[in-house]
Amino acid sequence: MNILILEDDQIFGETLEMFLSLEGYTIDLVSTIEEAENITFNKNFDLYLFDINLPDGKGLQLLNELRDAEDNTPTIFITALTDLNSISEGFKLGAMDYIKKPFVPEELLIRIEAKFLDKTLKYKNISYNPILKTIFIDNNIVDIGVVSTKLFVKLLENIGNIVSKNELLECLDVASENALRVNLTKLKHKLSIDIKNIRSRGYMLEEY
Repeated sequence: MNILILEDDQIFGETLEMFLSLEGYTIDLVSTIEEAENITFNKNFDLYLFDINLPDGKGLQLLNELRDAEDNTPTIFITALTDLNSISEGFKLGAMDYIKKPFVPEELLIRIEAKFLDKTLKYKNISYNPILKTIFIDNNIVDIGVVSTKLFVKLLENIGNIVSKNELLECLDVASENALRVNLTKLKHKLSIDIKNIRSRGYMLEEY
C-alpha cells in the first residue's frame, strides 16, 4: 500500500514515515503543495495523508484540485485546527477522515486499518479490498488481471443474486457472449470458485 504524506513539520513527518514503513507501508514524504502536485502527477497512491496548513497553501485546496482532476484517492487530513468549518469542508471535498494533532502514530494506524478493513468484501477464503483494488486468498495477494477482477467484484457485490449478462459484458474489453464465457471459465479456475449459470438470465455466486 502506497501512502503520500504531505507534512511541513520535518521531524513529525519523518516520524510518521518511519512508523508506517515499519508497519509495511510504502511511504513518500513531501513538505509543500508543489511537491505533492508533482508527485501525484507521476505516481499513483492508495492513500493521502495531508496536513491542512502548508507553507505554500492549504491541503484542502490541493484535495479540491485533485478531485477536479478525477483523482479519488482516499484522503485523511492531519490538522492542528479545531475549526469545524475547515473540517466540514474537508469532508465535503471527499476526505474519509481527519486526525487532530497531537496524536500518537498508533492512533493513525488504527484509523487507516479501520477505514480500509470496513470496506473489504469476502467470499469463503477470498477477500477484495475496493480501495486497494486487491484480491486476497487466505490473506495472500493474488493478481488475476483487470478483467477477471472486474467480473469477480461484480459477482461478489451480488452474492446470492443473479447478475445479468449485460452487466457482466460491461466488464470486458471486447463484449461478446463467447468472450464472457471464456473469461468466467478462467475466473473459476484462478480462484477455484463455482460460478452458476442461470440459463438465459445471467450468472451468480451462491451463498455459502
